[in-house]
Amino acid sequence: MQTPSVTPIGAGPARDLGKLINIDNGGTLTDICVIDGADVYRTKTLTTPHDLSQCLFEGLKKASRAIYGKEDLQALLLSTASIRYSTTQGTNALVERKGPRLGVLIGGGLTATALRAADHSADLFEALIGERVATIDADLTGTALEAAAMKAVNGLAATGANRLIVSIAGPRREEIEEQIKSHLLRTFPPHLLGALPILYSNELADDEDDVRRTWTGVFNAFLHPAMERFLYNADHKLREERIQSPLLVFRNDGYAGRVAKTTAIKTYSSGPRGGMEGAKALAEHYGFRRLLSMDVGGTTTDIGLVDGGIVRATQRGHVEGVETSFPLCDVVSAGVGGSSIIRVQDGKIIVGPQSVGSAPGPACFGLGGKSATMTDAFLLMGLLDPASFFGGDLKIDIDRARAAIRENVAGPLGLSDEAAAAAMEAAWVQKIADSLRDFTNITPDTTLAAFGGGGPFVACRVAEAIGASQVIIPGLAAVFSAFGIGFSDVGHQFSTPLRTSDSAGLAGAVALLSERAESSMFGEGARLEACKLFYALDYGDGAASRSIPLADPRVLPTGLPDDARLSLALTAVKPVPHARINGHFGGADAAATSVATRSTLVAGDYRALPLYRVEDQKAGARAIGPAVLEEAFFTCRVDAGWGFEINDAGDILLSKHARTV
Repeated sequence: MQTPSVTPIGAGPARDLGKLINIDNGGTLTDICVIDGADVYRTKTLTTPHDLSQCLFEGLKKASRAIYGKEDLQALLLSTASIRYSTTQGTNALVERKGPRLGVLIGGGLTATALRAADHSADLFEALIGERVATIDADLTGTALEAAAMKAVNGLAATGANRLIVSIAGPRREEIEEQIKSHLLRTFPPHLLGALPILYSNELADDEDDVRRTWTGVFNAFLHPAMERFLYNADHKLREERIQSPLLVFRNDGYAGRVAKTTAIKTYSSGPRGGMEGAKALAEHYGFRRLLSMDVGGTTTDIGLVDGGIVRATQRGHVEGVETSFPLCDVVSAGVGGSSIIRVQDGKIIVGPQSVGSAPGPACFGLGGKSATMTDAFLLMGLLDPASFFGGDLKIDIDRARAAIRENVAGPLGLSDEAAAAAMEAAWVQKIADSLRDFTNITPDTTLAAFGGGGPFVACRVAEAIGASQVIIPGLAAVFSAFGIGFSDVGHQFSTPLRTSDSAGLAGAVALLSERAESSMFGEGARLEACKLFYALDYGDGAASRSIPLADPRVLPTGLPDDARLSLALTAVKPVPHARINGHFGGADAAATSVATRSTLVAGDYRALPLYRVEDQKAGARAIGPAVLEEAFFTCRVDAGWGFEINDAGDILLSKHARTV
């Protein structure tokens, strides 16, 4: 029987207060996960980069057909308590360097040389800014300063800049930026077609590090246009369909909020952060001490770590290795995925970072793609079944895959098509393994979590390459980042410097932030008294930024450096219903049932491997490799020396040298 494109799976929120819809928009595919009481419905649709709202609504319509037996989008939205949305569009834009032409106006001693000298920033500077830099004398005042700013802006516009960042260094930076802003608003009012969007770094971040604050502005300005255009458009269309609650944007800090209250830079790697929220829940539920995750999508492999129950994050988060002013989850997006372009250069196979995305997609999709991708190789190797791929909704063509591999890889290397596919796999695995090892040390207690549409494919081989002996594949692996968003709450962080480094300064900061938080959370439909409040004191000691949680926001901690510049941060959280994980490993054993074989390329030859359909297995089902595991939206090759156990929730544990029943 053909597997349906949307499948209910046993999981759900603690309380049934309406459906929870989680959406993860990737570069190639968009995943939708609908949690309805004890059931989870999942579906995928091809991402439509020309109009991201199109794939959003196509996915919601598919979900409604599964839930109601017919398409009824309005019934779905009327019965939904919240829609939480994340996207890798910003991540992918930076990976592929596709975005606005930025110009930077700096002064007060800040230089382009200093910006280029920041860690990992040289290539980014050339790609995002290049020669579009202007410097003004911050010692100027009044009309002289305004004239200098006008000349600099006109010069940047003439070089092709269509979005500007103003960042002034020094003790008067806020005053000078405010004067420049006032003058430019009078000269380029927003209602005129000639207006230039301008971001002022000191309005975005309270950070004395001029280089870090400027880079934060650069990233935010780069990500802002696409995020704003799509998210407001999607929110508007959902309201037209009578959605009962506003669209919530899931962010890299692990919280969600309304579109109007979302800072663009915090959408960076928000999709992968959803996967990390799910990984954290997995680690807690199954007792994994150290869970290293690889979320393999179409364009990138997103890598993160849950260590001792804590998602690895940094107080000054990094975007492509460059330090920013905001806390961000430490997720690395390597330019390798199922749709990464694989080519030959100087006799060597090169994987990514360019991707065919969903348009035109891998050659086997038959949508016009001519480049070779790992998806094409997996099809040629027998890991994909044209009849069941993508839940049977997308027909794939092995002849097109073979032609792309022959032209782009096999021919240039003088290999057979099959040998070329095997070489592509080796290069693809190596790039992922290298990225995992670069991210963290692999210890004996490290378990690899493999999810995303491409994560399970050759997880055993990736684990072998990094020295891990255990892999967890969630039953919802193909939409796991979307599912993981279901563990988030609505939350916002606010910060302000202390005017004085004493109790009076602290009390003033608490009062100011409480006022800001009350207004913001009211916009999220919550009174501040009903929110969870978390305070932290942030300061720099000359070497690094530090953050100290405050159990009592009325008391300053002791031992602070005398010259430290103190800032108070308040995080206000509105709890919302969560998803849950309910499976168990190590229970009753059952022999896994295989009713078919799959001709699969192994060690240069095609072999008929047992095919185990995940949905058909009993709780506790076990078997050893070599074999192929398959469900509606993912496939896994279980290599020789490895075995698997499928539990009552459909989660899969792969173990090296595993026993069978």
